[in-house]
Amino acid sequence: MSNTGSRAIELPANQPKQFYRGGASIAELRGAPEADFGPEDWVASTTTLFGKPDAGLSRLPDGRLLRDAVAADPTTWLGPEHVAEFGADTALLVKLLDAGQRLPVHCHPSNAFAATHLDCRHGKTEAWIVIGTKGANPLVHIGFRDDVPEDVVTRWVAEQDTSAMLGALNEVRVSPGDVVFVPAGVPHAIGAGVFIVELQQPTDFSVTLEWSGFLASPDAGHLGLGYDKALGCVDRDGWGGRLDELIRRTGDRSQGAVDLFARNADPFFRADRLHVSGSVELDPSFAVLVVLEGSGTLGSLELRRGSTAVVPHAAGQEVLSGDLVAVRCRPPLPSSLGSGCGLTPVRSKGPGQALRRRRSPARRELHGRGR
Repeated sequence: MSNTGSRAIELPANQPKQFYRGGASIAELRGAPEADFGPEDWVASTTTLFGKPDAGLSRLPDGRLLRDAVAADPTTWLGPEHVAEFGADTALLVKLLDAGQRLPVHCHPSNAFAATHLDCRHGKTEAWIVIGTKGANPLVHIGFRDDVPEDVVTRWVAEQDTSAMLGALNEVRVSPGDVVFVPAGVPHAIGAGVFIVELQQPTDFSVTLEWSGFLASPDAGHLGLGYDKALGCVDRDGWGGRLDELIRRTGDRSQGAVDLFARNADPFFRADRLHVSGSVELDPSFAVLVVLEGSGTLGSLELRRGSTAVVPHAAGQEVLSGDLVAVRCRPPLPSSLGSGCGLTPVRSKGPGQALRRRRSPARRELHGRGR
């Protein structure tokens, strides 16, 4: 076993080519404002772009692909409980995403749809942690306001009626600290100037309803299934009266560990924002760390604003020290584990409380697995 499997490892930018503009905020965060890196930085990725054999994969400092290192020694990287449920699958993809333009209206398939039509156990539920905004009115568009009949969605896509599709979505103004949960199937579009840490299931599955002006042809928008089949993954339910199930505002919380998701997200991913002044001890877990402010150390690894690191489970109870703010991203909670925040204060306040959300039809997959 390489000793890289027993300590936190800093990772450089990993930005596969995308179809949309952006990336200046990523470059600024990483301390390279003159660079044109692209709008997405795939951190500690074992996932490839849809239809591409290697694009998107992260490489370790020793030259190995992280995917291959995990496959060779999954228990060291992921821990025995995770391996018992997911095998040598990190079950997580983390990105920095800087939208230099509004993204198209699109959605992602559920686990059930992906298993049936794409031969994959993972769909693509995701969440956005807003870490920066530009412009006078930074927006995200999420979920139809009202129920939309199937034939209407089909017509909008066939006619590429952008104004109808975008106008049917809930428009939400966002600011740093806001968290948006995006269940599989829910149509959405991130607005220009919104900079996020994105957690998602480890696939690149997207059904692009609004392909005109973004993709080269409609064939690039339906995962090779044809729109007749692909549109079956769209959640057409209205979300106008229950956006509180999707949106959390955490920008006013700046003490200790802020748990960013409710327990219902545990089957997909977990994240907390760590406000450290002194030291905290992190429980053993595969994790991806993104440093937003300040500097410090994680074990022997030096960290600064813009650092991104992958932490193997075998690193054990690493101590995070310094004066910094970081987002810690972790994989789904295996059914054999508890639901604690996984952080023991050494010289800082304890973890924050999670906000409970009421159950919604579009999130029925959240309740279909034991813990």
